[in-house]
Amino acid sequence: MTVPKKRTSTSKKRIRRNIWKKKGSLVAVKAFSLAKSIYVGQSKSFFFDKKKS
Repeated sequence: MTVPKKRTSTSKKRIRRNIWKKKGSLVAVKAFSLAKSIYVGQSKSFFFDKKKS
């Protein structure tokens, strides 16, 4: 017979959620930084043809 798992505490739940949000935030900052460097034309790791766009 299956037994229900113990309930996760509120503080542990908050910690996990904040870690999850922070990961998304860091990815968003990196994407914005890349977009800015492409727009200004200082990107060294991302190449595209400006004439077509």
